[in-house]
Amino acid sequence: MRITGIDTYDIRFPTSRELDGSDAMNPDPDYSAAYVVLSTDTGFSGHGFTFTIGRGNEVCRAAVEALAPLVLGQPVDDLGEFARRLTRDSQIRWLGPEKGVVHLAAAALINAAWDLAAAAAGKPVWQFLADLSPQQIVDLVDWRYLSDALGPAEAIDLLQAARPGREERIELLRRHGYPAYTTSPGWLGYSDDKLVRLAAEAVADGYRQIKLKVGNSLEDDVRRMELARRTVGDDIRIAVDANQRWDVGEAVRWMTALAPYDPWWIEEPTSPDDVLGHAAVRRALQPSGIRVATGEHVPNRIVFKQLLQAEAVDIVQIDACRVAGVNENVAILLLAAKFGRPVCPHAGGVGLCELVQHLSMFDFVAVSGSLQDRVIEYVDHLHEHFVDPVVIRDGAYRLPAAPGFSARMRPETLHRFSYPDGPEWA
Repeated sequence: MRITGIDTYDIRFPTSRELDGSDAMNPDPDYSAAYVVLSTDTGFSGHGFTFTIGRGNEVCRAAVEALAPLVLGQPVDDLGEFARRLTRDSQIRWLGPEKGVVHLAAAALINAAWDLAAAAAGKPVWQFLADLSPQQIVDLVDWRYLSDALGPAEAIDLLQAARPGREERIELLRRHGYPAYTTSPGWLGYSDDKLVRLAAEAVADGYRQIKLKVGNSLEDDVRRMELARRTVGDDIRIAVDANQRWDVGEAVRWMTALAPYDPWWIEEPTSPDDVLGHAAVRRALQPSGIRVATGEHVPNRIVFKQLLQAEAVDIVQIDACRVAGVNENVAILLLAAKFGRPVCPHAGGVGLCELVQHLSMFDFVAVSGSLQDRVIEYVDHLHEHFVDPVVIRDGAYRLPAAPGFSARMRPETLHRFSYPDGPEWA
């Protein structure tokens, strides 16, 4: 099975009209996807994308097209080699070594290749991954720059140790799903009344954790946290997310003020590149029991490695499209298992829930074997545009059954929301 064609799309949704997705650093996001379809000589196709919030989506699309010559005519039987070809090209890599727009574009193509391979095998991606042997899983990873923290032999040992109980864990997912938390009540652009109403609805729908955006005004954040805590009670976890808004000292002062309302974690308290800053925030907040979470904007497995080595995070947050797709996320899951940190993925956006559910379920079945303190973010936006949308019931993701990566958008969506000429934008 060889790739014979690549079609790309600039897909944008006008979510800024209702302030959906608004936070302290991104007040007016238009959820968007640089979307790619791989055609093959067998009739199977692969669908993938990377996520942006509007302006600049055309740059990601151009980067996908710049990478296309590395993919056209190539087989997809070795997905480890497929991914390494996209991330190791010397001239492309010069633009940003495993980070930035080029890395986002690689994610779109690599995710599309996984959708293609899993669809051809007749399996959802979580199962396609879990059915691989430990050696096959390890062969997916680019091990450069990781050996001081984790090597292939130790990774195989981790995977072998997780093999007992696999069938029982799959059955648990079939019966109960994978725990979710929702950010829907917490966007900064929402009124207090809307926050209270959505928080109450979340608890009624079975969620045991919600998340609020913070960082614009301490006075407003204290009021909103008090409202949320009063609404959901003491038994529901409330995470907060600053979206990189603060310097280190400001993060500590702000979270100390919110500590009386028992925040479960502070997400992205400072720059995602500032490993030592995260470590300082974590040390300062440990006495109050507030955890530090980050990963949504961490550019690659190497920075994740440093965050873990420096004991800078309590919660690892992978993103299905920020790093170079499935392969690099497998490396991060293995690193998190080595350091004993729970993985709670970033999702929401457009299609991120659809993709990342597969990675968490693979992690539970084949890597960590644990649901302790693990949840996947869920936001009820834009799922209707996918052929195989996520299913949430009783506050949990239901196990995907359709072959592929749940990445395929509906044809009418590709037509209507294409930018700038689709009917929604024209």
